[in-house]
Amino acid sequence: MDETYDAIILGTGVTECVLSALLSIQGKKILHMDANSWYGGECASLNLTQLYNKFRPGQEPPTDIGRDRDYAIDLIPKFMMANGELTKMLVHTDVTRYLEFKQIAASYVYRDGKIAKVPSTEMEAVRSPLMGLFEKRRAKKFFEFLQNWNDQDPATHQGLDLDSVSMEKVFAHFGLEPGTRDFIGHAMALHLDDSFMQRPARETYERIILYTSSMARYGKSPYIYPLYGLGELPQGFARLSAIYGGTYMLDKQIDEIVVNAETGAFEGVRSGDEVAKASMVIGDPSYFRKGVNGKDKVRETAKVVRAICILKHPIPNTDNSDSVQLIIPQNQVGRKHDIYIAEVSGNHNVCAKDIYIAQVSTIVETDKPELELRPGLDLLGPIYDKFVTVSSLEEPIDSGRDDKIFITRSYDATSHFETVVEDIHDVWARVTGGEKLVLKKREDGEGAQIQG
Repeated sequence: MDETYDAIILGTGVTECVLSALLSIQGKKILHMDANSWYGGECASLNLTQLYNKFRPGQEPPTDIGRDRDYAIDLIPKFMMANGELTKMLVHTDVTRYLEFKQIAASYVYRDGKIAKVPSTEMEAVRSPLMGLFEKRRAKKFFEFLQNWNDQDPATHQGLDLDSVSMEKVFAHFGLEPGTRDFIGHAMALHLDDSFMQRPARETYERIILYTSSMARYGKSPYIYPLYGLGELPQGFARLSAIYGGTYMLDKQIDEIVVNAETGAFEGVRSGDEVAKASMVIGDPSYFRKGVNGKDKVRETAKVVRAICILKHPIPNTDNSDSVQLIIPQNQVGRKHDIYIAEVSGNHNVCAKDIYIAQVSTIVETDKPELELRPGLDLLGPIYDKFVTVSSLEEPIDSGRDDKIFITRSYDATSHFETVVEDIHDVWARVTGGEKLVLKKREDGEGAQIQG
C-alpha cells in the first residue's frame, strides 16, 4: 500500500464508485478504500442476517420469510429514471453489461386522503381522479405547451420566458389548481419542497421533460431498478474501474487523513502503519466527521428518517403492483417536506417470493422522527417487521480545491437518483477545476470516453 496514486477514494457508495470509474477511464491511478467489508457504503444491500445484525445485534433473523440468500435489502431506497443521467452513465460506460434492470410497475401520489396513480398514458389521464374535467383540459394545454416549447421559436413561448418567469406564474398562466400544481411539482418534477414555485420555470420544465421522456421509454412508470438491489450499482462501476487499473481494498480501517503540516494540503491516508500517498482524496462525509488537521470539513444540513418495512402483501390500493413509487406531497399532510415510499418485491430478486420491501423516508422536522413517517406507514397495511434509522445529511464545508480534499454529499430522502447525479457533476467540476462532465460513447464499444 506504500505507493503513490493520482487519487485515493474513500467509501464505495454510488457517487464514489462512479467517480472512481470515470477517473480510471481517464488513465488516473486510483486506490479505492472502504472501512466496510461490503460494497455500497451507506447505500449497500444487505441479506437478512446482515440486516438483523445491523439493527438488532444478537437477534436471529426469522425463519418463516425465506432463506438468507434470497435477500438484498437496500439501506437507502432509490429508483433510477429510465432516461436520467445515471442511466446514461451506465450505458455510456458499458456498466450495463454487469447489471440487469426491471421496470418499476407504477408511480402513485397521495391526494385528498387517497392514493391515486400518476397517469402513464393519455387514456389514464382522461380517467384519472386527480383532476376534474375542466382541470384536465387546462392540464392538457399546460403539457402541450411544455412538449412544444422550442427555445428558438418565440411562437411556442406564449409570452413566457422560462429563464425569468417563476413556476408559480407559469401555473397561473394555465389556471392550474393547487392540487394539480402539487402533483406536477412533487410527483413528476420530483421537487423536495415548494421553494421551486418561486424559482425560474426552466428547472421544473427540464424535470418534467425528463419524467415524461422516461415514462415514454418503457411505459407504465419512468423508473427502473437493478435486480439484486442497489448494491449492484457501485459494484458495477468498481469492476469498470478495476478494468482500467483501479485498486480496491475493502474492510480497510482508515486511521488518519495525512496533510502537509505547513500548507494543510492532502498528502495521503494512513491505515495502521501503512501510508498511501496521492495528490488528492475523494470521500463520503463519514470519513471526515472528526475534521482534518483540527479543521471541520463537513456540516450537518438536516436529518433523514427511514423505515425499512417487510410486508407479506403489496401496498393496498396500488392495483397489486409488485413495485411502486408513492409520493406524499408536503401540503397533503401539513409538512414542509414530502414523504417518499418505495416498494420492491421478490420479482426484483431482493427478497423471497410473496414478500415485499417498502421503505418510507422523509426529512426530519420534529423531535419525534418516527411519528413523521406515520402518514406513509399507515398506507402500507399490516407490517411484518420494521427497522427505523435516523441519519444526518452532511455536505462539505468548502470546495476542497485548496487542500485537495473533495467530499461528497450524503444520500437524501428522495427515492430517485437525480440528486446523487447532481453531486457527481459537482464533485467532478471541483476535482477538475471547473470542467463539465460530458460522457461520449466510444465507437468501438469499449466503454466510454470522457470529454472535458
